[in-house]
Amino acid sequence: MHDGPLLAYRSLVAAGGIKPDPAQQLAVEKLQSLHKALAGYRPAQGETGWLARFGLRGHSPRNGLNWVPGDAVGTAPKLGLYIFGQVGRGKSMLMDMFFATAPIAGKRRVHFHEFMRDIHAEIHAWRQAAHRREADPIPRLARTVAAEAWLLCLDELQITDIADAMIVGRLFQCLLDEGVVLVITSNRAPHDLYKEGLQRDRFLPFIELLEARLDLLELDARYDYRLGRKRGMRVYHTPLGEPSETALELAFAGLTEGAPAGPNSFEVQGRTVRVPLAAAGVARFSFKQLCGTALGPADYLALAARYHTLVLSDIPLLSPANKDEARRFVTLVDALYEHRTTLICSAAAAPEALYPEGVGAFEFQRTVSRLIEMQSEEWVARS
Repeated sequence: MHDGPLLAYRSLVAAGGIKPDPAQQLAVEKLQSLHKALAGYRPAQGETGWLARFGLRGHSPRNGLNWVPGDAVGTAPKLGLYIFGQVGRGKSMLMDMFFATAPIAGKRRVHFHEFMRDIHAEIHAWRQAAHRREADPIPRLARTVAAEAWLLCLDELQITDIADAMIVGRLFQCLLDEGVVLVITSNRAPHDLYKEGLQRDRFLPFIELLEARLDLLELDARYDYRLGRKRGMRVYHTPLGEPSETALELAFAGLTEGAPAGPNSFEVQGRTVRVPLAAAGVARFSFKQLCGTALGPADYLALAARYHTLVLSDIPLLSPANKDEARRFVTLVDALYEHRTTLICSAAAAPEALYPEGVGAFEFQRTVSRLIEMQSEEWVARS
């Protein structure tokens, strides 16, 4: 598929797969221009650079991506595209079209948090090494990434962790200096990233880098495709059993639309939170996996920030006998509620009967109220 994303988009519209949308049309035309510019593109770092040793010394003068390493922010040519906009507007879909048709062998498409997970793992390994060859691992990591992919597509960039915030600026500067072309999607404009985050002043150079080195495009599409998939979907299933489990499987499949699903993980305050199954912004857990382990408010808030939908199975009846699990469940619901994350779940009883009696039953009534509200069509439409 080397004709570019524009043809793929028009074919999908013609087949009735999506509705025509002027904002999406503009975005796909921008991506089509980048597609053409990538033809024959080769990052060059001079005769002594590491790319030169692989025979990658030059690039086609017609590709429009002439680049000089080490250029100052604001003066270097732009090397990619940052697409932002509300959820469900088709950002990931358009990125996938672009990636599938990109005329370049060295390319990688990855969710931003998976990418950062790998970066943190590499940094951790460097810290544990007995003999370090460099004082700063970031330039070497950037060279490793560039050696594998000259085109890097990062989906759903969002900064919620100070560890990410302290790394991304230097990492992205090094990637751009290596000539890596970046295509990024995000729900937030660059200036809204990591708002009110800890030590945000140290994060501001990263925002300046994005604005200076990437073309920015707001995808203000008029139709929410994610909402279209959720509209009319039943989100609370009871009692437990095969019908409820089947309903959750169908919901996960429908919302992820065939995207590759697998385990994931992310870091919160130095701890690793493991996600058993995730794809396309949807995470799936059992109650035991999420509320039966030692997780706390920060973990649940980070989970809610990373996924637009949580599919949760096998919520049992709650009582003082399982008070720790009940407490974690209350904290989880609060985090999902605050982040307007959709909860699709199966439970042993309706919300008002989940915690019928005993110490803690009265306090659980606020969670009952939230669970009922989160089932409403109005809630789902805004989450």
